[in-house]
Amino acid sequence: MGKQLHDNICEEHIFSSLFNKHAKDLHNFLYYKFGDLLNPKDKVQEAFIKLWENCAKISPEKAKSFVFTTANNLMLNEAAHQKVVLKHQQTKPKTYTNENPEFLMQETEYNDKLQKALSNLTDAQREAFMMNRVEGKRFKEIAEILEISTKAVEKRIYGALEKLRKDIKEL
Repeated sequence: MGKQLHDNICEEHIFSSLFNKHAKDLHNFLYYKFGDLLNPKDKVQEAFIKLWENCAKISPEKAKSFVFTTANNLMLNEAAHQKVVLKHQQTKPKTYTNENPEFLMQETEYNDKLQKALSNLTDAQREAFMMNRVEGKRFKEIAEILEISTKAVEKRIYGALEKLRKDIKEL
């Protein structure tokens, strides 16, 4: 009878613990994979809503896989939808700006270089760098999350910074 109690994620406390355990990791996964433009926070919520709607069919062991797969699919669908929206958009771009055209061009070039440089980092470097610089986590926290030593975190972040400096040359 005790086992049946844990097999039902429809119970609020079990569902709540699943949400608390996986929501932040799921958001970070979506953010690192797709960026912020497709609203990863919304997709996390939608994935957990779908989990709640299908709670009777899904065991707790498969819940994490379900929400990650569902959220990933939601993001892919949103990306495809955005492509269609952009294709059919007939709005005229604004023809004026308060910014100096040279500044706008430099800003665009810098952002392009930064995105390219970030994509050139190894997965390990990018993950540690983003946790440190974007999320503001300390080396010790990153080491605990990634289950590696603090020295390894330092090396990854230092390597990422060196590579970014080399690729961008303006940092």
